[in-house]
Amino acid sequence: MPGYLTKQESVPIAGVDNLLIRSLLDRQQFSDPLGVAERLGISSATWPLFGLLWPSGAQLAARMALRPLCKDERVLEIGCGLGLASLVCHRRGVDVTASDCHPLANPFLLENLRLNALPPMKYRTGQWGSTPLVAQREHPHNAPLLASAVQGQFDLIMGSDVLYERDVRATLASFIDRHAGAGAQIWIVDPNRGNRSAFNKQMAAHGFEVTEERLDHPVRGDLPAYKGRLLVYQRKP
Repeated sequence: MPGYLTKQESVPIAGVDNLLIRSLLDRQQFSDPLGVAERLGISSATWPLFGLLWPSGAQLAARMALRPLCKDERVLEIGCGLGLASLVCHRRGVDVTASDCHPLANPFLLENLRLNALPPMKYRTGQWGSTPLVAQREHPHNAPLLASAVQGQFDLIMGSDVLYERDVRATLASFIDRHAGAGAQIWIVDPNRGNRSAFNKQMAAHGFEVTEERLDHPVRGDLPAYKGRLLVYQRKP
């Protein structure tokens, strides 16, 4: 990846074979000669975060490794970053679409598919912070991103550590509501962020009930300790 220092490692995921993952070397990796970050409103501090391995992503990947396969089920990962959970699903034969708003997420995903000898996987741009019309009017250079935006509805929408900032306009809950099919489940792995309660209320406004499962565990062999929970949302009958 020109302008970036990267590393490659074998990532253990409980229940499946390790994945070879290429990621950014650290949080200092930032290169934006064409001004893409500025046009998208992504600061130099947050720009590299998509390309790092996060504990909650590994937790979600482990859950998807053990989840029973459902025929004809369509799965969407939101804020996928390096897409560990999507890669696990794809290797298991699940119809999964990875999505993120970062313009480098797809190139890294393509490289990680190659490293693991996996066939092509669906990827779409998933942006819930602004409406497409507003984004296109204010940032016309974003037109290629908007043309490849998430389309349709899904049976399972999953994400990890996506509640990292306040969302006073409830854009994430609205995005999920728009793309959740009838009877869909929403799985969010959250490392006990402070925005969970507000998000639960926003989802409730769209008719979703939540159940929470604690995922806390100590160090397990090569797996580090973790504190967080799995949030499962489903519409009220």
